Amino acid sequence: MEWYELFIGFLLGVVEGLTEFAPVSSTGHMILVDDLWLNSSSFLGQEVANTFKIVIQLGSILAVIVVFRNRFKELLNPKELLAIRSSGPTKKLNLLHIFIGLLPAGVLGLLFEDYIDENLFSIKTVLIGLVIGAFFMIAADLSGVKRQTTATLDEISYKQALGVGLIQCFSLWPGFSRSGSTISGGVLLGMSHRAAADFTFIMAVPIMFGASALSLYSKWEYFTMATLPVFVVGFISAFLFALLSIKFFLKLINKVKLTPFAIYRIVLAAVIYFLYF
Repeated sequence: MEWYELFIGFLLGVVEGLTEFAPVSSTGHMILVDDLWLNSSSFLGQEVANTFKIVIQLGSILAVIVVFRNRFKELLNPKELLAIRSSGPTKKLNLLHIFIGLLPAGVLGLLFEDYIDENLFSIKTVLIGLVIGAFFMIAADLSGVKRQTTATLDEISYKQALGVGLIQCFSLWPGFSRSGSTISGGVLLGMSHRAAADFTFIMAVPIMFGASALSLYSKWEYFTMATLPVFVVGFISAFLFALLSIKFFLKLINKVKLTPFAIYRIVLAAVIYFLYF
């Protein structure tokens, strides 16, 4: 394996780590660097490239687990598994909130997975998702911030969790962004930006981990001595940069809101359009 192939693996891991959970669409960014992967290697084909993408996504998911490790310990505590949300001062996020939030997009994703894979993963559809998602984020900032009543993660209601889950269905359109849709949806439903972001990241772990693990299982044959080094490099770089990105994003989100990210998405869409059309 050549040194530059390891460098490309590192670079793609960085892109994945920085963009997977920020509301900027990791799909849009991967379009810009995707050709770099296949064109830089003499032995890696499309299937190996797809397997690599799953590996680095798992690195990003691990970063979320590390950041929210204490919260996940609470959620998985046997004493909390059957907890019912209280209307008193002991309000607390539980697994039912997560399940409710995941259900709508999970059902639609299963029903339309083949259609989405075959018809919506194109540069044109991603551009549409980037731009429409950007305006949706701006609208959330303009209208939702005026009626924020849910300041923290533990104040989120089941009704809000369902609303976020329904709005998350927009993220099935490539380029719209899962975090962009769910954070915007949470803000529109009365959450603070930080509460919506926390809920988004925690909710992403089970569905992304499950989907990635199943995909990886079906592609296990592509883990060879030739590909393993670049897989490891990509996984580590995705994990480290996702860790930095998530911590940085959570510190800033209540201050900067979503509009700067929306503007960035519009600029990214313009760059992609200029390069490919």
